[in-house]
Amino acid sequence: MKADIVTIFPDFFRGPLDYGITRRAQEMGLVKIEVHDLRQFTHDRHRTVDDRPFGGGEGMVLKPEPIFDCLEPLGLSARDERLKGLAKESVILLSAQGERFTQEVASDLAKLDRMVLICGRYEGVDERVADFLADRELSIGDYVLSGGELGAAVIIESVTRLLPGAVGNEASTRQESFTAHVAGEAAEGGEFVGNASTCGSNGLLDYPHYTRPAEFRGMNVPEVLIEGNHQQIRRWRREQALKKTLRNRPDLLQAADLAAEDREVLERLK
Repeated sequence: MKADIVTIFPDFFRGPLDYGITRRAQEMGLVKIEVHDLRQFTHDRHRTVDDRPFGGGEGMVLKPEPIFDCLEPLGLSARDERLKGLAKESVILLSAQGERFTQEVASDLAKLDRMVLICGRYEGVDERVADFLADRELSIGDYVLSGGELGAAVIIESVTRLLPGAVGNEASTRQESFTAHVAGEAAEGGEFVGNASTCGSNGLLDYPHYTRPAEFRGMNVPEVLIEGNHQQIRRWRREQALKKTLRNRPDLLQAADLAAEDREVLERLK
């Protein structure tokens, strides 16, 4: 995959993308990340990238010219082709007004050959970028940041770890919080093929994890995890995932893939 980042702060990305899975994926050639300095595509002595908005208002807005001039030499497919799915590319505007970025969106982006991330700044970006250049707007959460750089780093990290070969044990990415099971992976009754002691999250938060020592400062690992009965471990983990989701993110239960057994557990927990 190729990931292009358009920003007025290119040095920002010298840290966040140089560690862990993202760094390893770059070294393995699984992803190539290129950062483009938006100021290099301005045409005045002050390298101006922003201006006051028509109609008045507080703050400044990123101008369209540098952004269009930056993307046009990248050799991207036409926007109509991208929107119709004829090209495995996407131009994404990072914006507080965007669609919320989720694990499902990350999974979709991981199937692309190329994505371009435009980092908004100031009070926003000229709307013509969203209407005529970008394919979609994304937001990493319901809060406001000073710019899209942090969002771009989050998206690249989340997408990169889903690329085949990026994570040592690829099965682990299917058993994490928010991850729905792959079609055909689950059998009747919610049982999962593979290690019987694990279960896919099916849109829930992940189950709790414990490691050695089994007793630490009077805090003990649950006995069920030590006894070695994989069927009981699977059921315990599923119940704990349901319990944690009900407590921390009950909204996820509305769309989660729940078996009859899951619903019985939730009734007991309420």
